[in-house]
Amino acid sequence: MTVSKPASRPTSKSDLARVDAHRIKPAEYKLLPQLSDEMLARAVVKKGGRPQSVNPRQLISLRLPADVVARWRATGPGWQTRMAERLSKVSVGSRAKSEA
Repeated sequence: MTVSKPASRPTSKSDLARVDAHRIKPAEYKLLPQLSDEMLARAVVKKGGRPQSVNPRQLISLRLPADVVARWRATGPGWQTRMAERLSKVSVGSRAKSEA
């Protein structure tokens, strides 16, 4: 089954070449508002994205037998998360046994 994709990415509908070519003239500086201390005090810096996790995931490369991966994939979407949870339980359980 082939999926129909657009030939090119959608554009912003702006003439970016004209915007990039524009140079601010000295007279235009007078039109810009002056930043006051009050304006700066109201400013809020917003960082994009999700909040940082207290326990971030770490990317690794791991080679597993094909049948093991096939069995996990057969359990449906989210199989990687379930696999990670199972590994976490096993590692916590084995740590508890070794400390006893």
